[in-house]
Amino acid sequence: MRVLQVCAEIFPLLKTGGLADVAGALPAALAGVGVDARVLLPGFDAILQGLQNAECLVELPGHGQVPGGRLLRGELPAAGVTAYVLDSPALYQRPGGPYADAAGQSWPDNHLRFAALGWAAAALALGADTTWRPAVVNAHDWHAGLVPACLRATAAPVASVYTIHNLAYQGQFDAACFAQLGLPASFWGVNGMEAWGQLNFMKAGLYFADRLSTVSPTYAREIQQPEQGMGLDGLLAGRANVLHGILNGVDPAVWSPASDTLINTRYDASRLAGKARCKADLQTRLGLALDPKAPLFCVVSRLTEQKGLPLVLNGVQAMVARGAQLAVLGSGDAHMEARFRALAASHPASVAVRIGYDEPFAHQLVAGADVILVPSRFEPCGLTQLYGLAYGTLPLVRRVGGLADTVTDSALENLEDDTATGFVFEEFTDAAFDAAVRRALALYKRPKAWTAVMRAGMARRHDWRVAAEAYRDMYRLALPH
Repeated sequence: MRVLQVCAEIFPLLKTGGLADVAGALPAALAGVGVDARVLLPGFDAILQGLQNAECLVELPGHGQVPGGRLLRGELPAAGVTAYVLDSPALYQRPGGPYADAAGQSWPDNHLRFAALGWAAAALALGADTTWRPAVVNAHDWHAGLVPACLRATAAPVASVYTIHNLAYQGQFDAACFAQLGLPASFWGVNGMEAWGQLNFMKAGLYFADRLSTVSPTYAREIQQPEQGMGLDGLLAGRANVLHGILNGVDPAVWSPASDTLINTRYDASRLAGKARCKADLQTRLGLALDPKAPLFCVVSRLTEQKGLPLVLNGVQAMVARGAQLAVLGSGDAHMEARFRALAASHPASVAVRIGYDEPFAHQLVAGADVILVPSRFEPCGLTQLYGLAYGTLPLVRRVGGLADTVTDSALENLEDDTATGFVFEEFTDAAFDAAVRRALALYKRPKAWTAVMRAGMARRHDWRVAAEAYRDMYRLALPH
């Protein structure tokens, strides 16, 4: 089966979040279960620089006000996949990030930039590469939301799958933008791409795709309800019979303490002394008190409301007062960045903060910390808690989305039968978060029990093969019968 994955970023060439990790790992995992997967990406500088043996297949025409471009085919050795890249310098080669300028303002023509990706996918589905034509096109997140609509508009003979990575980011634009996309007028409206009076790329994907998926079973259920449906719960509930919840995996070639070249000392569940050395190294590098008995909590995250960081900010003083340390890596909301910096300035021996993103340092944080905090308000899947499990860094999470599917609370009955892997709380309140922190601190004082939970977490397998088999089965269901 030939499958084309369409996404806006891919690890390790271009990453703003977990989408890139999935895009980088899924094609190889699919190959392992008999699926011939390739990717289609926008021609951002980082992508073009990583593309080798590139050749131009065709000059794509524009549609409406959507510019065309050169459709390139080549290899992305860093990601281990054959890739198609839409080379359109006017759309993609700009200063700043892939979706916003250097000041963080979204590019005003994002609807055109990512509509072009949809039309490129349709061209491939119609045979732009005469040597390889997909049977299924899998579009990821809002940037590829127009892919199923473009496939439908061109009557391309393929099945379409649309994968939601985060329903909160929907690609919403003024209604007037629809007329610029070159799509049939009949595609506008409630039974189409309009949501609450706006053009909505996510809605287009959800409405026109043959099958839908999201990145954990619990999130698939949650988004059918108003609280987490983000205004699209009615449509999702109506399509529940074609909605799949497939948990993301972790690539052991990238995230394994036994082989990770980015950390100070490698270790595994039978040789945990290396983790203690990683912790000492981290404390030293961050200027924290060099104290092996101080439980070290970490955050590796976008600093946003969604990620539950207000709970962490409100709880830091109590954590420090109880002898804990906190190390933070991330960027996002300017107010949160300022508050974290202020806490680090007032507690330099206990709190360290690095604003920005640094992939090697993220590995070092996860390896050196004792607990990784993921207290999200909502969380489609979450990857950092999976990294924590792999590295023996116990996740402290809220029971939502993929966090609920992957972390088992250290309640007495779970400690008794060796199924506990972390700390889970229910309500999004300071009190519930604080209670979970206190339970973590209490368990930390019992080294034998703590080590048993570490080893139980490290024994959990969240590899991509299981996910790839579920994707393959979904693709088969999407095909005409």
